[in-house]
Amino acid sequence: MASLKDKIGYGFGDMASSMFWKIFSYYLPFFYAHIFGIGLAHAAVLFLVTRIWDAVSDPMMGIIADRTQTRWGKYRPYVLWFAIPFAVCGILLFSTPDFSQSGKLVWAYVTYIMMMTVYTGINVPYGAMLGVITPDSTEKTVFSSYRMFFAYGGSFIALAAWEPLCNLFQNSLGMSVAGGWQWAMIVIAIACALLFFLCFKMTRERVNTKSEVSVGSDLSKLLRNGPWWLLIGAALSTNLFNTVRGSTVAFYFADLVSPDATLAIFGLSFAFFAGLFLAIGELFNMVGVMITVPIVGALGKKNAFMAINILLAILSVVFFYIPLETTAGYWMMLVLQVLISICTGIVSPLVWSMYADVSDYSEQKYNTASTGLIFSSASMAQKFGSAFGGSGALWLLAAFGYVTYELDSGAHITQSAAALDGLRYLMSYIPAAVALFGAFILIFYPLTTSRMEEIDRDLRKRRGEGQADTTTADSGEQAASDLCVSGEA
Repeated sequence: MASLKDKIGYGFGDMASSMFWKIFSYYLPFFYAHIFGIGLAHAAVLFLVTRIWDAVSDPMMGIIADRTQTRWGKYRPYVLWFAIPFAVCGILLFSTPDFSQSGKLVWAYVTYIMMMTVYTGINVPYGAMLGVITPDSTEKTVFSSYRMFFAYGGSFIALAAWEPLCNLFQNSLGMSVAGGWQWAMIVIAIACALLFFLCFKMTRERVNTKSEVSVGSDLSKLLRNGPWWLLIGAALSTNLFNTVRGSTVAFYFADLVSPDATLAIFGLSFAFFAGLFLAIGELFNMVGVMITVPIVGALGKKNAFMAINILLAILSVVFFYIPLETTAGYWMMLVLQVLISICTGIVSPLVWSMYADVSDYSEQKYNTASTGLIFSSASMAQKFGSAFGGSGALWLLAAFGYVTYELDSGAHITQSAAALDGLRYLMSYIPAAVALFGAFILIFYPLTTSRMEEIDRDLRKRRGEGQADTTTADSGEQAASDLCVSGEA
């Protein structure tokens, strides 16, 4: 059995990743459109191109990680090696150089590709650790719940702190909007690097897995893995749902909610209310994570996933009919955000735990482990969902006639009725359709609770007692890893 220290340490890793990921997903489209200044169409193409590259690079990283052998394990060392590059690339991404329009485009592509490549380098091996940190399928769900609890905790902190940090640097220190956003990211980046160091220090790999076939054979077996294809489709729908809604929020509040006089009397900007909306979502994502294990115990992973997605579709449709002209409408939005966030909080650890099941299914069927490759596909689905969700939202906004403006200029444009309707659809009917697709595709998923119990028993016999736990062997490296984390090695 893994210790509480391992579970907390593993959670710290996704706490760091999620702090960056949520800022990217929720604020980067708005940053490019209104602060960096490259326009919706350019930003949409940028998101699509860079995140498709990022998604394609995930399997490459999975293959590399599967074949890595160090005294610290296969996947865990990457959390240490990429912590500092991760922080630096995030800062560069939110920097606004004084370049021409074409120069800014080049800067945006280079920094975004760098950031997403480093994100892959750290996040794919981190995700694969779930397959080797414990041999027990049920305990993997517990680890996944810790992971997502800390992830949403990190997201809550980052999103709640973002607007105050930006205001601190802009108002108290007299920086421009662009400078305030850059320094806010510097603070977040330092916190993320420290969390990755703690993740490395506090965790251990306990299961020895070996990929004993060629890369081509690994890929061939993956493409013939039916449960993997179905879970990829379901996970893609989950990430599309979250990204479409998340990337729309800042625009939604800037142009639909903030003009309401009942909110303006507080003297607070749209960014405050958007940040509050998002931060409350992360807080109740954590509530969802905490109730995942009993829900899965009662329904099973497959049935729980399907039921939650149907509920998400219903709640999203209701969101369309909120009366935005009143203060009561804002409170209704918060109530729906709470309910939707509890649901997405349940789905997130569920998906990662199901990927661990797919990995075990693959090992049983093909007699070779490709844990990193399978978990890299999970990250790939996340990136594709983010790519198509973020780009699609921006393209749809442009198609509806949304007009961008520069925040530094103090100007505000009243959007057309079509553009405002587009914002409402992006927060309601469009994500609802995506959630229903995710529920439908899982109808055919074969890895039920009883099937996974059979697979778990079989794999324990194959691995043998000597393979099941390497804690003792791993303890000899504690001093070396402590020195490396503290910067003395």
